[in-house]
Amino acid sequence: MPVTIRDVAREAKVSVATVSRALSSPHQVNQVTRERVLAIADRFGYRPSPAARSLITGKTGNIGLVMPDLANPFFTGVLKNVQARAHQSGYGVFIGDSDEDPAVEEELVRSMAKQVDGVLLCSPGIKDSQITALAANTTLVLLNRRVRGISAALMDSAGGMRQSIEHLSALGHRRIAFLSGPRNSWSNKQRLRGLRAAVEQTGVEVHTLGPFAPRYSGGVQAADLALAENVTAIIAYNDIMALGVLARMHERDIDVPNELSLTGFDDLVYAAVSAPTLTTVAMPVDAAGRLAVDLLLSRLADPGSPVVHQELPTRLIVRGTTGPPPK
Repeated sequence: MPVTIRDVAREAKVSVATVSRALSSPHQVNQVTRERVLAIADRFGYRPSPAARSLITGKTGNIGLVMPDLANPFFTGVLKNVQARAHQSGYGVFIGDSDEDPAVEEELVRSMAKQVDGVLLCSPGIKDSQITALAANTTLVLLNRRVRGISAALMDSAGGMRQSIEHLSALGHRRIAFLSGPRNSWSNKQRLRGLRAAVEQTGVEVHTLGPFAPRYSGGVQAADLALAENVTAIIAYNDIMALGVLARMHERDIDVPNELSLTGFDDLVYAAVSAPTLTTVAMPVDAAGRLAVDLLLSRLADPGSPVVHQELPTRLIVRGTTGPPPK
């Protein structure tokens, strides 16, 4: 005979309602009781029916995650950590890929809102006013986008850009190209903000080119345009673009880093195994994915809780694609 919630309640010497809260809304049960109930449920192998839990709590036990491009390993890294954190908290994850299309992105949030308790919107390309309107219809938390009145997990792209330019300046570079990403990207705007601050501090000359698609093909396309600017170093919007640049330099027999230095953003696994290995800004993908889930669950538990904009630090990882400019 299968174990029921009444069996767990009887063994834990609590009410059925307390067992239900311990499993579906753990913040509503004191820690000692919650741990006893969870231990007994685990020992008995009891798992509540999602449908039954939904009827009792009015909650689905699921959250939504809308992302711009699952073909980009940066976003699959975010997804992995969001899923892990949600699973730890007893939530499933519905996933949507907008393929960098703002109209699809907005529609995905609206359709998911009918099936989940709340939505994480990752690096959205839609306008602030659209995001605010969506937040009025569902519990919404942002990842890598700052909008007034909506909690967000942020990554310090501006700080990463400053570190990149300071590194190249210290090596002696004075003419640098930045290959910018999507025009409406909040992350790209933050990189530009950091770029302007670093230029004022170091006095280097930076040529901003683009926008380019944040993909390998975008880097290949941008490489020749950057070389035409007679620069000695290139900063790519992300690692995928940087690898496209690196491939194009190889085709043109340009030695990286002896003739040209190159940096990226994200610190994907490919950055450490490319030839040469890629100097890049490590983005705190793991921590940001977990933080975004925590912020969303906090809003679900207490819709009146304060709005939080928490920014996580980035750091430059120096590898084999940067060196002094050619003499």
